[in-house]
Amino acid sequence: MSLDRRAAHRDLIALSAPIAGTQLATVVISSTDVALMGGLGVTALAAGGLAVTVFNQVRTMGVGLLTPVGNEVAVAHTLPDAGRTEDRPADFHARDAAVRGAVRAGFLVSTVAALLGIAVIVGVGLLLPLLGQDAQVASGAWPALLAFAPGLLPYFWFQCLRQYTVGMRRPRALLLITVASIALNAAVSAGLAYGLGMGVVGIALGTTVVQVATLAWFGAAVRRDAELAPLLAVDVWHADRAATIRLLRLGVPTAATYGSEAGLFSVLALLMGVIGPEALAAHTAAYQIIFLVFQVAIGLSQGGSILVSRAVAQRDPATARDVARAALTTVTAVVAVVGAVYLMVPGPVIAAFTGGADTATRDVAASLLLVGVVMQFADAAQNIGVGMLRGLADTAAAFRISVVGYWLVGLPLAVLLAFGAGLDGPGIWLGLTAGLATTAVLLHRRFARTLARLAPG
Repeated sequence: MSLDRRAAHRDLIALSAPIAGTQLATVVISSTDVALMGGLGVTALAAGGLAVTVFNQVRTMGVGLLTPVGNEVAVAHTLPDAGRTEDRPADFHARDAAVRGAVRAGFLVSTVAALLGIAVIVGVGLLLPLLGQDAQVASGAWPALLAFAPGLLPYFWFQCLRQYTVGMRRPRALLLITVASIALNAAVSAGLAYGLGMGVVGIALGTTVVQVATLAWFGAAVRRDAELAPLLAVDVWHADRAATIRLLRLGVPTAATYGSEAGLFSVLALLMGVIGPEALAAHTAAYQIIFLVFQVAIGLSQGGSILVSRAVAQRDPATARDVARAALTTVTAVVAVVGAVYLMVPGPVIAAFTGGADTATRDVAASLLLVGVVMQFADAAQNIGVGMLRGLADTAAAFRISVVGYWLVGLPLAVLLAFGAGLDGPGIWLGLTAGLATTAVLLHRRFARTLARLAPG
C-alpha cells in the first residue's frame, strides 16, 4: 500500500536531514579553506581556487562512484530474512550476506579509485602551465595539489562508510562528527597557513589531516553501533566479484554524471582564468557561496534515492513518485529562501570569501552571485533528478542526459556569451544556468516515463 504524500515527505526529511547537514558541514570545511585563501590575496585565492577545483573534480567523481553503495545496501536490506535461526551463523542469512557483499565491494572500489585519483591530480598539476593559466597562479596551485591529493584515500573510505550507514537508514552519527571536523579544520589550516607561514599549501595540508581524523572518528562510531558493526565488512580481499561488478555498473555512470557536472565547472574555472586572475578569484568565491545551499539538494537527492530504491524493491511505484515530488518541492523552497537572503545582503556574504581581494574582484563576484541565485534552482533540480534515476538503477540515462545538458547546451552558450557577446564572467554563468536547466527538465521527464513503465496495469 502506498504511503500518502505527507508520509513520504516525513520519511524523506528524516533520512535526508542528517545527510544534508553532513554535506553542508563538509562544504563548510571547503568554504573555510576558501575564506582563509581569500585573506592571503587575489593571487593566492586564484591559485588555491584552481587547486580546489581540480581536487573537487576528482573527489566529486569518487563520490558519484561510491554513492550507489547506499542503494545496494538498501536493496539488500529489504531481502526476506529466510532461514534465520538462532543456531545458524550470520553469514548464512541472505540479507546479512548481501549487505556485507555490498560493503566489501564499496571498500574495494573506493581504494582503487582513490589511488587512481591521486595519480590524476598529480598529472593535472603538471599540466596547469599548458592550460592558459597565469604563471603565478599555476605555480601556486601545484604544491597545493600535492598537499590535497593524499586526502583522497581517507575521504573515499569515509564516503563508503557513509553510504553504508545511509543505506541502513542510520546516518545520525555523521552530522555530529562532520561538524566537529569543521573546528579542527579551521584551527589546523589557519595555524599552518598563517602561524607557520605555509600559505595555501598549509590550508591544503590541514584539510588532508582533517580527512584522516574524520575517517577515524566515524569508523569508531560505526564500530560502536550495535546494528551497523556486525555487518561492516572491510576485508576487500574477500570482495564478491558479482557484487563489485553490480556496484560498478551503477557507480561508473553515476561517477561520469557527477564528473560531467564537475568537469563543466572545472572547464569554466579554466575559462575564468583565461579572462584573468581577478575573474578566477571572483568565480572561486561566488561558486563557494552557491555550493553551500547545493548541499541541501545533495542530501535530499541521496535520501530520496534510497527511498525510491526501497519502494521499487517493494514494487511500490506510487511511493517512489511521492518521494520524488517531495524532494523537488522541498529543495525549491529552501533555494528560494536562501536566494532571497543573497539578494538582500550580498555585500556581507561576498566579503566573507574575498577578505584580501580588491574592489574590482568583489564587484565581479557580486555580478556572478546575482546569476547564481537563479542558477541554484536549476542545479538543485537536476541533482534531485540524478538521485531519483539512481533509485531506479537508471544511472546510464542520467549520464547521457548530463552530456546533452552540460556539454551540448551549457558549455557552448557559456563560451558564446562570455567571449562572443563580451559578457565575460557573468556570461559564463548564464550559459551554465541554461545547461543545468536543460539537464533538470530531461532528467525529471526520464524519471516520470521510467516509473510509469513500472506501475502495475
